[in-house]
Amino acid sequence: MFNKVLVANRGEIALRVVRACQELGVRSVAVCSDADAHAPHAREADEVVRIGPAPSSESYLRGDAIIAAAKAAGADAIHPGYGFLSEREWFARAVHDAGLVWIGPPAAAIAALGSKTAARQLAVAHDVPVVPGTTETIATVEAAKSIAAEFGFPVLLKAAAGGGGKGMRLVRTADEMPAAWDAARRESMNAFGDDALYIEKFIVGPRHVEIQILADTHGNFLSLGERECSVQRRHQKMIEEAPSPAVNAALRKQMGDAAIRAARAAGYVNAGTCEFLLAPDGAFYFLEMNTRIQVEHPVTELVTGVDLVQWQLRIAAGERLPFDGPIEPRGWAIECRITSEDPASGFLPSTGRIDYLHVPTGPGVRWDGGIEIGSVVGLHYDPMLAKLIVWGRNREQAVARMRRALMELVIDGVESSREFHLRVIADPEFRAGSIDIQWLERRLPSLLADAPRDDELHAAAIAAALVAQRDRTAGRVASAGAPVDGRSGSAWADLARSEALRNP
Repeated sequence: MFNKVLVANRGEIALRVVRACQELGVRSVAVCSDADAHAPHAREADEVVRIGPAPSSESYLRGDAIIAAAKAAGADAIHPGYGFLSEREWFARAVHDAGLVWIGPPAAAIAALGSKTAARQLAVAHDVPVVPGTTETIATVEAAKSIAAEFGFPVLLKAAAGGGGKGMRLVRTADEMPAAWDAARRESMNAFGDDALYIEKFIVGPRHVEIQILADTHGNFLSLGERECSVQRRHQKMIEEAPSPAVNAALRKQMGDAAIRAARAAGYVNAGTCEFLLAPDGAFYFLEMNTRIQVEHPVTELVTGVDLVQWQLRIAAGERLPFDGPIEPRGWAIECRITSEDPASGFLPSTGRIDYLHVPTGPGVRWDGGIEIGSVVGLHYDPMLAKLIVWGRNREQAVARMRRALMELVIDGVESSREFHLRVIADPEFRAGSIDIQWLERRLPSLLADAPRDDELHAAAIAAALVAQRDRTAGRVASAGAPVDGRSGSAWADLARSEALRNP
């Protein structure tokens, strides 16, 4: 095992990797921008190196500065987390050339899977089903019109070099193609420095289901089952769960086998995720392979008992996977991405200082967060503050547990997606598992409308607030529950206080 690992990231994923290192007895080195000098990940690591100003282009995207920091600190390896430089083939190669270990797939595998068109070609060649579409990029808008007419509208224009919904446009008719073509190319160039596009047939009503795999340096591959990631807004995931309500054991094996074929064909090593569209008729289609740890990896960890981040480190250090055969899920896990966005204002980013934070606890609750009281949330980085994850013996219990955990969560100082998540998990269609990748966009108007008051919850909140007020008046509030900036310290009482202000 390594002696020292540098974590080339920030926020919750950097803290997650630091904790994995601590449990393995490995020293950790954090890097931070000037804005993150006092962030939790920088404080919890054994060492920290400042690498530049707040803008990521001057800090977390500076591969040369990160490698220099690793060399100066005497690190053996670099873990890139997700985002930033995690899927940059040139950075993986530079780390290797510097005599350091890259905790991720080989640069050649990143290159083979980094281009969507190249990945589609690889999938087709190894009997992995793909959405009907082009396996080469398209040169002109006229060619795009002609190809779309062959497949039949609607179609998707997609960036060959990207993901996350950037450079993607739905085109319903030939008349929409020129504007969509220009917008997709422009967005793709801005996001990835490459404006090449390809076309896929638009599948109506599919789910987004992905398969987590591990592969070691000894040729062993393992599927850890699926994650359901269909609750998306503008192609950005908001809620994930494992397993999927739409996948049975037979389909899980078929998808897992297809993911392993794609990974093996690319010479893959370490943790990776194959993303699929799952059509209503049960057909599934390869979309892409993410050559890094995923944001939503905790739901797989909770239903399999496998620490994916620790196994990233173990595999990079040369260990052999000890598991026999595919791993079947145990129970159900759900993750909500808690972001500093204001859903009521079109999900505009919210900035400010975290004045108060109450993190949920209790049975089956996990909090992967990169914030604390006093943290400053700015516009330099992604708005995700934390991930709230729960486990239950079945989906019904997991949904109920998530509701309880969201009710306990209090974040003051910035707007957050907490209440929006409460509304989503209360939705009858979500509770029934009747979702697809267009579901949230269809439901947004009703979810963002004023929700009817939950009388039982309201009554309980008011009762809790009255008890808290009585205790304060009598001087019997314990120091651990003392008000902070006028807050009770209780999520129930805080909710009641906000209700009272809203409905005097």
